[in-house]
Amino acid sequence: MTQSRPRKVILGLLPWSERQAITEALRTETVGGLVLLAAAVVALAWANSPWSAAYESVRDFHFGIPGLGLDLSVAHWTADGLLAVFFLVAGIELKREFVVGELRTPATAALPVIAAVCGMAVPAALYALTVTIGNGSLEGWAVPMATDIAFALAVLAVLSTHLPAALRAFLLTLAVVDDLGAILIIAVFFTSDLNFWALGGAFAGLVLFYALQRFRVRGWWWYVPLGLATWALMYNSGVHATVAGVAMGLILRTTRDRGEKSSPAARVSHLLHPFSAGVAVPLFALFAAGVSISGSALGHVFTDPEPLGVVIGLVVGKIVGIFLGTYLAARFTRAQLNPDLAWADVFGLATLAGIGFTVALLIGELAFPDPTTTEHIKAAVLVGSLVAATFAAVLLRRRNRVYKQLWEDEERDDDADGIPDIYQTTARPSASG
Repeated sequence: MTQSRPRKVILGLLPWSERQAITEALRTETVGGLVLLAAAVVALAWANSPWSAAYESVRDFHFGIPGLGLDLSVAHWTADGLLAVFFLVAGIELKREFVVGELRTPATAALPVIAAVCGMAVPAALYALTVTIGNGSLEGWAVPMATDIAFALAVLAVLSTHLPAALRAFLLTLAVVDDLGAILIIAVFFTSDLNFWALGGAFAGLVLFYALQRFRVRGWWWYVPLGLATWALMYNSGVHATVAGVAMGLILRTTRDRGEKSSPAARVSHLLHPFSAGVAVPLFALFAAGVSISGSALGHVFTDPEPLGVVIGLVVGKIVGIFLGTYLAARFTRAQLNPDLAWADVFGLATLAGIGFTVALLIGELAFPDPTTTEHIKAAVLVGSLVAATFAAVLLRRRNRVYKQLWEDEERDDDADGIPDIYQTTARPSASG
Protein backbone atom coordinates (compact mmCIF):
# COMPACT_ATOMS: atom_id res chain seq x y z
CA MET A 1 0.00 0.00 0.00
CA THR A 2 1.52 3.33 -1.05
CA GLN A 3 1.58 6.21 1.37
CA SER A 4 -0.09 9.46 0.33
CA ARG A 5 2.07 12.53 0.02
CA PRO A 6 2.05 14.74 3.13
CA ARG A 7 -0.21 17.74 2.81
CA LYS A 8 1.43 21.11 2.49
CA VAL A 9 1.28 23.16 5.69
CA ILE A 10 0.34 26.81 5.32
CA LEU A 11 1.43 29.44 7.83
CA GLY A 12 3.95 26.97 9.21
CA LEU A 13 7.51 27.55 10.36
CA LEU A 14 9.47 29.81 7.98
CA PRO A 15 12.89 28.77 6.67
CA TRP A 16 15.60 30.34 8.86
CA SER A 17 17.10 32.55 6.11
CA GLU A 18 13.66 33.82 5.10
CA ARG A 19 12.76 34.54 8.70
CA GLN A 20 15.96 36.54 9.23
CA ALA A 21 15.28 38.73 6.18
CA ILE A 22 11.64 39.29 7.10
CA THR A 23 12.44 40.05 10.74
CA GLU A 24 14.87 42.79 9.71
CA ALA A 25 12.37 44.30 7.27
CA LEU A 26 9.50 44.21 9.75
CA ARG A 27 11.60 45.73 12.52
CA THR A 28 12.22 48.82 10.39
CA GLU A 29 8.58 48.94 9.27
CA THR A 30 7.36 48.72 12.87
CA VAL A 31 9.46 51.68 14.01
CA GLY A 32 8.48 53.59 10.91
CA GLY A 33 4.84 52.70 11.51
CA LEU A 34 4.93 54.24 14.97
CA VAL A 35 6.41 57.43 13.49
CA LEU A 36 3.74 57.29 10.78
CA LEU A 37 1.02 56.95 13.39
CA ALA A 38 2.42 59.95 15.28
CA ALA A 39 2.59 62.01 12.06
CA ALA A 40 -1.06 61.22 11.27
CA VAL A 41 -2.14 62.29 14.76
CA VAL A 42 -0.13 65.53 14.47
CA ALA A 43 -1.66 66.22 11.04
CA LEU A 44 -5.21 65.75 12.33
CA ALA A 45 -4.57 67.83 15.45
CA TRP A 46 -2.87 70.64 13.49
CA ALA A 47 -5.50 70.76 10.73
CA ASN A 48 -8.34 70.95 13.28
CA SER A 49 -6.68 73.46 15.61
CA PRO A 50 -6.82 77.26 15.68
CA TRP A 51 -3.58 77.12 13.66
CA SER A 52 -5.14 75.27 10.73
CA ALA A 53 -4.42 78.22 8.42
CA ALA A 54 -0.70 77.76 9.14
CA TYR A 55 -1.01 74.06 8.27
CA GLU A 56 -2.61 74.88 4.91
CA SER A 57 -0.02 77.59 4.26
CA VAL A 58 2.89 75.18 4.81
CA ARG A 59 1.20 72.38 2.88
CA ASP A 60 0.47 74.59 -0.13
CA PHE A 61 3.81 76.46 -0.20
CA HIS A 62 5.47 76.10 -3.62
CA PHE A 63 9.16 75.77 -4.40
CA GLY A 64 11.35 74.05 -6.96
CA ILE A 65 12.76 74.65 -10.43
CA PRO A 66 10.00 76.04 -12.69
CA GLY A 67 12.16 75.71 -15.81
CA LEU A 68 12.21 71.92 -15.32
CA GLY A 69 8.49 71.71 -14.59
CA LEU A 70 9.21 71.07 -10.91
CA ASP A 71 7.59 74.03 -9.14
CA LEU A 72 5.56 71.97 -6.66
CA SER A 73 3.81 72.46 -3.34
CA VAL A 74 5.18 70.87 -0.18
CA ALA A 75 2.35 68.31 -0.27
CA HIS A 76 3.15 67.59 -3.92
CA TRP A 77 6.85 67.10 -3.19
CA THR A 78 6.05 64.59 -0.43
CA ALA A 79 3.56 62.69 -2.64
CA ASP A 80 5.60 62.62 -5.86
CA GLY A 81 9.13 62.94 -4.51
CA LEU A 82 9.43 61.28 -1.11
CA LEU A 83 6.98 58.52 -1.96
CA ALA A 84 9.20 57.64 -4.93
CA VAL A 85 11.73 56.48 -2.29
CA PHE A 86 8.98 54.44 -0.61
CA PHE A 87 8.12 52.78 -3.93
CA LEU A 88 11.79 52.18 -4.71
CA VAL A 89 12.08 50.21 -1.47
CA ALA A 90 8.78 48.47 -2.29
CA GLY A 91 10.19 47.51 -5.70
CA ILE A 92 13.28 46.01 -4.07
CA GLU A 93 11.15 44.02 -1.62
CA LEU A 94 8.90 42.85 -4.43
CA LYS A 95 11.87 41.62 -6.48
CA ARG A 96 13.39 39.95 -3.42
CA GLU A 97 10.12 38.07 -2.89
CA PHE A 98 10.15 36.91 -6.52
CA VAL A 99 13.82 35.90 -6.50
CA VAL A 100 14.43 34.40 -3.05
CA GLY A 101 11.21 34.88 -1.06
CA GLU A 102 7.71 33.46 -0.82
CA LEU A 103 6.85 34.32 -4.44
CA ARG A 104 9.81 32.53 -6.06
CA THR A 105 7.89 29.35 -6.94
CA PRO A 106 4.26 28.83 -7.95
CA ALA A 107 3.74 26.44 -5.04
CA THR A 108 4.69 28.96 -2.36
CA ALA A 109 3.30 31.99 -4.23
CA ALA A 110 -0.17 30.58 -4.90
CA LEU A 111 -1.68 31.18 -1.45
CA PRO A 112 -0.50 34.75 -0.73
CA VAL A 113 -1.07 35.87 -4.33
CA ILE A 114 -4.62 34.50 -4.44
CA ALA A 115 -5.36 35.99 -1.01
CA ALA A 116 -3.93 39.37 -2.01
CA VAL A 117 -5.72 39.47 -5.37
CA CYS A 118 -9.02 38.63 -3.68
CA GLY A 119 -8.16 41.23 -1.04
CA MET A 120 -7.91 43.83 -3.80
CA ALA A 121 -10.78 42.68 -6.03
CA VAL A 122 -13.49 42.38 -3.37
CA PRO A 123 -12.95 45.88 -1.86
CA ALA A 124 -12.99 47.38 -5.36
CA ALA A 125 -16.19 45.46 -6.18
CA LEU A 126 -17.91 46.55 -2.96
CA TYR A 127 -16.92 50.15 -3.63
CA ALA A 128 -18.35 49.90 -7.14
CA LEU A 129 -21.57 48.35 -5.83
CA THR A 130 -21.96 51.03 -3.15
CA VAL A 131 -21.46 53.99 -5.48
CA THR A 132 -23.64 52.43 -8.18
CA ILE A 133 -26.52 52.09 -5.72
CA GLY A 134 -25.91 55.65 -4.50
CA ASN A 135 -25.41 57.15 -7.99
CA GLY A 136 -21.85 58.11 -7.10
CA SER A 137 -18.56 58.17 -9.02
CA LEU A 138 -16.63 55.00 -9.86
CA GLU A 139 -13.34 56.97 -9.98
CA GLY A 140 -12.29 55.87 -6.49
CA TRP A 141 -12.61 52.11 -7.02
CA ALA A 142 -8.89 51.58 -6.31
CA VAL A 143 -8.76 53.54 -3.02
CA PRO A 144 -9.69 50.67 -0.64
CA MET A 145 -7.44 48.10 -2.32
CA ALA A 146 -4.11 48.71 -0.56
CA THR A 147 -2.89 47.49 2.85
CA ASP A 148 -0.49 49.73 4.78
CA ILE A 149 2.01 47.31 6.31
CA ALA A 150 3.74 50.00 8.43
CA PHE A 151 0.48 51.19 9.99
CA ALA A 152 -0.63 47.59 10.60
CA LEU A 153 2.64 46.76 12.34
CA ALA A 154 2.35 49.94 14.42
CA VAL A 155 -1.03 48.73 15.63
CA LEU A 156 0.53 45.38 16.56
CA ALA A 157 3.31 47.19 18.43
CA VAL A 158 0.82 49.33 20.37
CA LEU A 159 -1.16 46.21 21.25
CA SER A 160 2.03 44.40 22.34
CA THR A 161 0.93 41.26 20.49
CA HIS A 162 3.29 38.34 19.89
CA LEU A 163 2.12 37.44 16.40
CA PRO A 164 4.08 34.39 15.10
CA ALA A 165 6.63 35.01 12.34
CA ALA A 166 4.55 33.11 9.75
CA LEU A 167 1.54 35.39 10.26
CA ARG A 168 3.72 38.51 10.06
CA ALA A 169 5.39 37.18 6.91
CA PHE A 170 2.00 36.45 5.37
CA LEU A 171 0.89 40.01 6.14
CA LEU A 172 4.09 41.38 4.58
CA THR A 173 3.64 39.29 1.43
CA LEU A 174 0.03 40.46 1.12
CA ALA A 175 1.22 44.07 1.38
CA VAL A 176 3.97 43.50 -1.21
CA VAL A 177 1.47 42.10 -3.73
CA ASP A 178 -0.90 44.96 -2.84
CA ASP A 179 1.89 47.43 -3.61
CA LEU A 180 2.42 45.79 -7.00
CA GLY A 181 -1.29 46.14 -7.73
CA ALA A 182 -1.26 49.77 -6.63
CA ILE A 183 1.76 50.52 -8.82
CA LEU A 184 0.08 48.99 -11.88
CA ILE A 185 -3.14 50.89 -11.16
CA ILE A 186 -1.32 54.21 -10.76
CA ALA A 187 0.68 53.64 -13.95
CA VAL A 188 -2.28 52.51 -16.08
CA PHE A 189 -5.31 54.37 -14.76
CA PHE A 190 -3.88 57.63 -13.44
CA THR A 191 -1.79 58.69 -16.41
CA SER A 192 -2.99 61.63 -18.52
CA ASP A 193 -1.60 64.17 -21.00
CA LEU A 194 1.38 62.04 -21.91
CA ASN A 195 4.55 63.83 -22.95
CA PHE A 196 6.18 61.18 -25.12
CA TRP A 197 9.55 62.97 -25.26
CA ALA A 198 9.80 63.01 -21.48
CA LEU A 199 8.50 59.44 -21.27
CA GLY A 200 11.11 58.33 -23.82
CA GLY A 201 13.80 60.08 -21.79
CA ALA A 202 12.64 58.33 -18.60
CA PHE A 203 12.66 54.99 -20.40
CA ALA A 204 16.18 55.67 -21.69
CA GLY A 205 17.25 56.47 -18.13
CA LEU A 206 15.88 53.15 -16.91
CA VAL A 207 17.65 51.30 -19.74
CA LEU A 208 20.93 52.98 -18.75
CA PHE A 209 20.22 52.12 -15.11
CA TYR A 210 19.79 48.46 -16.15
CA ALA A 211 23.00 48.55 -18.19
CA LEU A 212 24.97 49.89 -15.25
CA GLN A 213 23.64 47.03 -13.12
CA ARG A 214 24.24 44.48 -15.87
CA PHE A 215 27.89 45.49 -16.26
CA ARG A 216 28.44 45.69 -12.49
CA VAL A 217 29.24 49.42 -12.43
CA ARG A 218 29.55 50.61 -8.85
CA GLY A 219 29.50 54.10 -7.32
CA TRP A 220 26.63 56.24 -6.07
CA TRP A 221 27.79 59.13 -8.30
CA TRP A 222 26.46 57.17 -11.28
CA TYR A 223 23.13 56.13 -9.83
CA VAL A 224 21.97 59.13 -7.79
CA PRO A 225 22.09 61.72 -10.63
CA LEU A 226 20.64 59.18 -13.07
CA GLY A 227 17.86 58.30 -10.64
CA LEU A 228 16.96 61.95 -10.06
CA ALA A 229 16.95 62.69 -13.80
CA THR A 230 14.78 59.63 -14.50
CA TRP A 231 12.36 60.64 -11.74
CA ALA A 232 12.09 64.22 -13.11
CA LEU A 233 11.49 62.96 -16.65
CA MET A 234 8.87 60.50 -15.41
CA TYR A 235 7.09 63.29 -13.54
CA ASN A 236 7.03 65.50 -16.64
CA SER A 237 5.86 62.61 -18.84
CA GLY A 238 2.43 62.48 -17.23
CA VAL A 239 3.06 59.08 -15.62
CA HIS A 240 3.08 59.31 -11.83
CA ALA A 241 6.66 59.89 -10.71
CA THR A 242 6.58 57.08 -8.13
CA VAL A 243 6.58 54.59 -11.03
CA ALA A 244 10.21 55.56 -11.63
CA GLY A 245 11.04 54.54 -8.07
CA VAL A 246 9.52 51.09 -8.29
CA ALA A 247 11.06 50.51 -11.73
CA MET A 248 14.55 51.21 -10.38
CA GLY A 249 13.84 48.95 -7.39
CA LEU A 250 12.89 46.11 -9.71
CA ILE A 251 16.02 46.65 -11.82
CA LEU A 252 18.46 46.50 -8.90
CA ARG A 253 20.25 43.17 -8.65
CA THR A 254 19.14 41.04 -5.70
CA THR A 255 21.67 38.22 -6.06
CA ARG A 256 25.25 38.39 -4.82
CA ASP A 257 28.30 37.93 -6.99
CA ARG A 258 31.24 35.94 -5.72
CA GLY A 259 33.09 38.00 -3.13
CA GLU A 260 30.14 40.33 -2.43
CA LYS A 261 28.88 40.53 1.14
CA SER A 262 25.48 41.76 -0.05
CA SER A 263 23.70 42.51 -3.31
CA PRO A 264 23.19 46.06 -4.64
CA ALA A 265 19.46 45.79 -3.84
CA ALA A 266 20.22 44.76 -0.25
CA ARG A 267 22.69 47.62 0.18
CA VAL A 268 20.26 50.20 -1.20
CA SER A 269 17.41 48.81 0.89
CA HIS A 270 19.58 48.86 4.04
CA LEU A 271 20.42 52.51 3.34
CA LEU A 272 17.01 53.79 2.23
CA HIS A 273 14.52 51.64 4.13
CA PRO A 274 14.94 53.55 7.43
CA PHE A 275 14.63 56.87 5.56
CA SER A 276 11.55 55.64 3.70
CA ALA A 277 9.80 54.26 6.78
CA GLY A 278 10.92 56.90 9.28
CA VAL A 279 10.99 60.10 7.18
CA ALA A 280 9.46 59.87 3.69
CA VAL A 281 6.16 58.15 4.52
CA PRO A 282 5.54 60.08 7.79
CA LEU A 283 6.13 63.40 6.01
CA PHE A 284 3.67 62.37 3.31
CA ALA A 285 1.17 61.49 6.05
CA LEU A 286 1.77 64.81 7.79
CA PHE A 287 0.61 66.75 4.73
CA ALA A 288 -1.96 64.24 3.42
CA ALA A 289 -3.85 63.24 6.57
CA GLY A 290 -4.71 66.75 7.76
CA VAL A 291 -8.47 66.63 7.10
CA SER A 292 -11.41 68.14 8.95
CA ILE A 293 -12.96 65.83 11.53
CA SER A 294 -15.96 68.01 12.33
CA GLY A 295 -19.39 66.43 12.66
CA SER A 296 -20.34 67.72 9.23
CA ALA A 297 -17.22 66.30 7.58
CA LEU A 298 -17.65 62.91 9.25
CA GLY A 299 -21.30 62.94 8.23
CA HIS A 300 -20.25 62.97 4.58
CA VAL A 301 -18.27 59.76 5.17
CA PHE A 302 -21.44 57.83 5.90
CA THR A 303 -23.88 59.67 3.61
CA ASP A 304 -21.93 60.26 0.39
CA PRO A 305 -21.57 57.08 -1.72
CA GLU A 306 -17.86 57.51 -2.55
CA PRO A 307 -16.53 57.83 1.05
CA LEU A 308 -18.99 55.17 2.23
CA GLY A 309 -17.74 52.85 -0.51
CA VAL A 310 -14.17 53.35 0.73
CA VAL A 311 -15.11 52.49 4.33
CA ILE A 312 -17.07 49.39 3.29
CA GLY A 313 -14.25 48.33 0.98
CA LEU A 314 -11.59 48.61 3.69
CA VAL A 315 -13.55 47.09 6.55
CA VAL A 316 -15.76 44.49 4.87
CA GLY A 317 -14.03 43.98 1.51
CA LYS A 318 -10.58 43.22 2.92
CA ILE A 319 -11.95 40.72 5.45
CA VAL A 320 -14.12 38.88 2.94
CA GLY A 321 -11.54 38.98 0.15
CA ILE A 322 -8.45 37.86 2.08
CA PHE A 323 -10.18 35.31 4.31
CA LEU A 324 -12.15 33.65 1.53
CA GLY A 325 -9.17 33.85 -0.84
CA THR A 326 -6.95 32.12 1.71
CA TYR A 327 -9.55 29.49 2.60
CA LEU A 328 -10.40 28.65 -1.01
CA ALA A 329 -6.73 28.57 -2.03
CA ALA A 330 -6.01 26.15 0.82
CA ARG A 331 -8.92 23.94 -0.19
CA PHE A 332 -7.99 24.08 -3.88
CA THR A 333 -4.34 23.12 -3.19
CA ARG A 334 -5.39 20.62 -0.48
CA ALA A 335 -3.13 22.40 1.99
CA GLN A 336 -3.43 22.06 5.74
CA LEU A 337 -3.45 25.02 8.11
CA ASN A 338 -0.68 25.00 10.71
CA PRO A 339 -2.22 22.92 13.55
CA ASP A 340 -0.97 25.49 16.08
CA LEU A 341 -3.21 28.12 14.47
CA ALA A 342 -6.91 28.41 13.63
CA TRP A 343 -8.90 30.02 10.84
CA ALA A 344 -9.83 32.69 13.39
CA ASP A 345 -6.19 33.83 13.16
CA VAL A 346 -6.49 34.25 9.39
CA PHE A 347 -9.72 36.19 9.95
CA GLY A 348 -7.96 38.51 12.41
CA LEU A 349 -5.11 39.05 9.98
CA ALA A 350 -7.59 39.82 7.18
CA THR A 351 -9.20 42.39 9.45
CA LEU A 352 -5.82 43.98 10.17
CA ALA A 353 -5.18 44.20 6.42
CA GLY A 354 -8.12 46.62 6.24
CA ILE A 355 -5.77 49.33 7.45
CA GLY A 356 -5.15 51.23 4.24
CA PHE A 357 -3.33 54.51 4.67
CA THR A 358 -0.35 55.69 2.63
CA VAL A 359 -1.22 54.27 -0.81
CA ALA A 360 -4.96 54.71 -0.21
CA LEU A 361 -4.46 58.42 0.51
CA LEU A 362 -2.25 58.76 -2.57
CA ILE A 363 -4.78 57.07 -4.87
CA GLY A 364 -7.57 59.14 -3.30
CA GLU A 365 -5.73 62.34 -4.28
CA LEU A 366 -5.20 61.06 -7.82
CA ALA A 367 -8.78 59.81 -8.27
CA PHE A 368 -10.53 62.94 -7.00
CA PRO A 369 -8.88 66.22 -8.03
CA ASP A 370 -11.67 68.26 -6.41
CA PRO A 371 -10.34 69.36 -2.97
CA THR A 372 -13.68 68.95 -1.19
CA THR A 373 -14.23 65.40 -2.44
CA THR A 374 -10.59 64.57 -1.71
CA GLU A 375 -11.07 65.66 1.91
CA HIS A 376 -14.09 63.37 2.27
CA ILE A 377 -12.22 60.43 0.71
CA LYS A 378 -9.24 60.98 3.01
CA ALA A 379 -11.56 61.11 6.00
CA ALA A 380 -13.11 57.84 4.83
CA VAL A 381 -9.65 56.22 4.61
CA LEU A 382 -8.90 57.34 8.17
CA VAL A 383 -12.29 56.16 9.50
CA GLY A 384 -12.11 52.83 7.68
CA SER A 385 -8.55 52.21 8.87
CA LEU A 386 -9.50 53.11 12.45
CA VAL A 387 -12.50 50.75 12.41
CA ALA A 388 -10.38 47.95 10.92
CA ALA A 389 -7.62 48.53 13.49
CA THR A 390 -10.09 48.48 16.38
CA PHE A 391 -11.79 45.31 15.14
CA ALA A 392 -8.42 43.62 14.57
CA ALA A 393 -7.23 44.65 18.03
CA VAL A 394 -10.19 42.92 19.66
CA LEU A 395 -9.74 39.73 17.61
CA LEU A 396 -5.95 39.47 17.93
CA ARG A 397 -5.79 40.31 21.64
CA ARG A 398 -8.20 37.43 22.34
CA ARG A 399 -5.66 35.03 20.83
CA ASN A 400 -2.54 36.67 22.23
CA ARG A 401 -1.92 33.94 24.83
CA VAL A 402 -1.65 31.41 21.99
CA TYR A 403 0.58 33.77 19.99
CA LYS A 404 2.84 34.39 22.98
CA GLN A 405 3.42 30.65 23.48
CA LEU A 406 4.20 30.16 19.78
CA TRP A 407 6.51 33.19 19.82
CA GLU A 408 8.39 31.87 22.87
CA ASP A 409 8.80 28.49 21.17
CA GLU A 410 10.14 30.18 18.05
CA GLU A 411 12.62 32.33 20.01
CA ARG A 412 13.93 29.72 22.50
CA ASP A 413 17.68 29.23 22.13
CA ASP A 414 18.80 27.10 25.06
CA ASP A 415 22.22 26.34 23.59
CA ALA A 416 22.84 30.06 22.88
CA ASP A 417 24.21 29.41 19.40
CA GLY A 418 22.23 32.23 17.79
CA ILE A 419 19.82 29.87 16.02
CA PRO A 420 16.48 29.10 17.72
CA ASP A 421 16.22 25.51 18.86
CA ILE A 422 13.08 24.98 16.79
CA TYR A 423 15.25 25.05 13.64
CA GLN A 424 17.47 22.28 14.96
CA THR A 425 14.74 19.67 15.31
CA THR A 426 12.62 17.88 12.74
CA ALA A 427 9.48 17.67 14.80
CA ARG A 428 8.00 20.90 13.50
CA PRO A 429 6.53 21.64 10.05
CA SER A 430 8.88 23.68 7.88
CA ALA A 431 6.61 24.59 4.98
CA SER A 432 4.87 27.91 4.79
CA GLY A 433 2.19 29.30 2.61
